[in-house]
This record gives sequence, structure tokens and C-alpha cells, in this order.
Amino acid sequence: MKGVWVFFLLLTLRLSSVLLVKTSYVPDEYWQSLEVAHRLVYGYGYLTWEWTQGIRSYMQPLLIAVLYKVLDLFHVECVFALTLLPRVLQALLSAYADWRFYNWCQGSKWSLFVITTSWFWFYTGSRTIINTVEASLTTIALSFFPWRGESALYLWLVGLLAFIRPTSAVPWIPLCLHHLRHSRIPVMRLLVTQYLPVGLIMGALTTAVDSVCHGSLVFTPLRFFKLNVWQNIGSFYGSQPWHWYLSTGLPAVLGIATIPFILAIVDSLKKVSIGDSRRLILVISIGTTLVVFSALPHKEFRFILPILPMCLYLSADHLSHWSHKASNRTLWAAALTLLVGSALPAAYLGQYHQRGTVEVMPVLAKIAREHKTANFLFLMPCHSTPLYSHIHANVTLRFLTCEPNLTDDPGYEEEAEAFYRNPSAWLDANVPAYPPSETPSHVVLFDSLKPKILEFLGKYRETHSFFHAHVLLSDRVGKYVLVYERRDQKTEKPHKETHKKAKKELPVEDLEARNSEL
Repeated sequence: MKGVWVFFLLLTLRLSSVLLVKTSYVPDEYWQSLEVAHRLVYGYGYLTWEWTQGIRSYMQPLLIAVLYKVLDLFHVECVFALTLLPRVLQALLSAYADWRFYNWCQGSKWSLFVITTSWFWFYTGSRTIINTVEASLTTIALSFFPWRGESALYLWLVGLLAFIRPTSAVPWIPLCLHHLRHSRIPVMRLLVTQYLPVGLIMGALTTAVDSVCHGSLVFTPLRFFKLNVWQNIGSFYGSQPWHWYLSTGLPAVLGIATIPFILAIVDSLKKVSIGDSRRLILVISIGTTLVVFSALPHKEFRFILPILPMCLYLSADHLSHWSHKASNRTLWAAALTLLVGSALPAAYLGQYHQRGTVEVMPVLAKIAREHKTANFLFLMPCHSTPLYSHIHANVTLRFLTCEPNLTDDPGYEEEAEAFYRNPSAWLDANVPAYPPSETPSHVVLFDSLKPKILEFLGKYRETHSFFHAHVLLSDRVGKYVLVYERRDQKTEKPHKETHKKAKKELPVEDLEARNSEL
């Protein structure tokens, strides 16, 4: 019965995060999953350059597309369902991964504690990004890894990971070598009878799915390596110093749990001589991943999600041994500190930071339903908001693009960069002033841009305002997301009700305070 209650607790926690996490994190949770699935099922949607270049696998979007197809067969056109259910699906996978983590740790209390209080896992565990899928499948595979005995079940998951996201294979290199070395089956026999068949089958499966969905024969891992590693396209979106994962990335992902993790690393290295191979091989796997990823210029917090379960395992194991020596008062103090230290960032980042770009979408979806000729212009950093997957109407959506220089053109400049260099000049050159049917009916922007394009906005009136963030990570992002409507746009009664609702969400004094900041 204990196991049933633990699973119910984990399931409840992950499903609750679907409703509690209301903010946006990275564009990929929409543009590389929901948007692609929406195009597969409904025939319209935007594919970014990664899909036109064939470096992304369709395996994750295809699962969401199956969900969309079921909704389509039952004629469910509710945008709320289209955006919520994929997150529920991911939450179910994450909950099962948590359950497997608990079993891998042999049902220890600290393993349940660290997996439920990990702020970053709560923040990302229900998001539809491929890195969350990586972390979930990695956790499940680790629970089936043959630490004792002989089993190759984990290889199927590792093979799938390697083909849908090649970088997922990096943490598994030391683990697979460990398996080959300590297995009772001869190495060549193990390679021929287990590793090779799994690789061929998973490679054939993913290649077949990707080729059908891309419309031509494509081997996505090869193209992924060519563009992201060989041509270093990833650095177009930013570069960080080599030590970033050690000094910033991993400490931020672990949060306050960095303290027991560091103590676990030190303790694991001390126990090398007494043969604690499980903890040592996990340390080596984490270290290998950090070294390899540090060699790549472009770095992000989410890229190291696959090693999070390994870090949490080490922390839980260390805390379990430490708790035998600590007093009850010390135990409660440590648990409370870890809990509060994780709850604060999870609550703030999940409820407030970067919420405006998500909250604006239901309003835009309603406008699109009521005005079939709606024409939206997003004057924001590219991919700031979701797109068709959150509007579910085949209307005109124009946004600033930011594709990398794929042709090695020395004079290339991305559209977003050209716009922010001179917003007024870009608008004069790219937005027609006449006829009204070709001009944007609605403009979406951050409040920080408003003073720079007041002349252009003279033809519009502000109808909605949504709080976005307290801390701005770029001068192109603002504290509020604004929606403007063209003054000559015919407004129907339902839209007036939407406008009243928006005013209710933002009190007059808050609106005046925001305007005074401009």
C-alpha cells in the first residue's frame, strides 16, 4: 500500500504543476512541439528553421499530434484543451519517471523528498520541451540499468534518446562502458546480441518516422551534428564561457540542493577505494556530460536536465547516510531549509516571471474566433509567445523572425535585429499603411517598445495589458505585454466583454503606475 500512496502523491504533484506553473520558459516548449503537432493535424502552423533543415526528430511532436487527432475526431476545438492536455501527457510521463526514481533509490524517504522538492523539476516537469522528455526517459532507463544482474531493457530507452536527441547519449557513454566491463556476458557477444540490434531497430524506427513526417529521407542525428556542432549554429543564439555549467548552470538547476550534492560528490570520491562503484560511475557520467557540454559555446539550463536525476540520486543517497548520524532537530532543520529554499524559486518563477506572453494568448484566440479577418503583428523578440497552437484559427500572424545565417552571407542580418536597430524605419518599409485589409488589425508588443513607435501606434488604441516580469533579462523585453487594436476595426459585443475582463485583471491604479514608468 505504501507504494500506491507514493505513486498517487507523485502523480498529484506533477498534475498540479500543470495548473500551478503559468509562465513561459523557453520558446521550444511551444515552437518545437505544440506548433509542429498542430501543423501535422490541422494543416496550418509555423515550422522554424530547425524543421526545414531536418535537424529535429518528429517523435515527440507526433505523440502530441496523436492527442490532437483524437480531439479532432471528437470535434473538440477548445483551445484550452489543446494547450492543457499535452502538458498533462508530459506530467504523466514525469510522474512515472518519479516513481521509477523512487524504486531505483530502493524506496528511501530522502529520495522521495529530493524528487518532490526539486524546484527546477517542478518548474519544467510538465512543460512540453524535449529536454523534459530526455530527463524522464533517462530516469526510467537508470531505474532499469543492470547495476546488479543482467538486463538490457534500459538500452531501448537509451537508443530512443540517442536518435531523438543525440546529446542525450553523452551521459550514457560511461554507463554503457561500465555495463560492458562488468557484465558476465562477453563484450563481443553483448555488442552483437544486444547493443547492435537495439541500435538498428531504434535507428530504423526513428528514421522512418522522421522521413515520413519531413517528406523525404532524412537522418536527423547526422544533420543535428552537422549544424549544431560542426557549423556551430547554436552560438548564434548566444555563447557562454567554458565554466558556465559549473559556475552558473548546475548550481541554478539544483538550487539549494547544491549543498548536499557537493557533499555527496566529496563523499563519493572518498569511497573510491572501498568499491562504491554505483556512486562513482554516476559522478563520472555527470562529469563527462559537463565537460562535453562545456566545450559547446551555446549553453542553457535545460540542456543539463538529463543529468538531474543522477544528481538527485547522489544527494538522496548522501542524505540517507547522513541522517543516521544527525539528531532529530538537525534533520528537521535541514529538511525545512531545503523545502523552503526550493519552494520559493518554484513559486515565483512558476507564477510570475514571464507570465504575460502566456496570458495574452487566450485573448488573442478569442479575437481570432470573433474576427475571421484578424491580422496580428507581434513586435517582440522572435518566438516570445506561442503561435497557432494557442490561437487555433487560421488567421494572419506576423512576427519578427530570427533565423541564423544558414547561407554564410557576410551581409546577413536577422529580421528582429533589423527591427530593433530602427523600429520606425522597419515599420515604414514592412507594414503597409493602406488598404486597411492588409494592415495589422492588432499589434502585440512589450511596453518598453511603446515610446519608440508612438507615431505608428497613433492608428491604434490600447485594449489589453498583462503583467509579464519584474526582472528584465533584456532591454527588448518589458514589464507588461500590450495589445493594440486598429481604431477603425469593427468591435463586436463579445470583444467588448473581453476588453472589460482585461481591465478587471489590471486595476486602474496599476495601469496608471505602468504608464508613468514609460
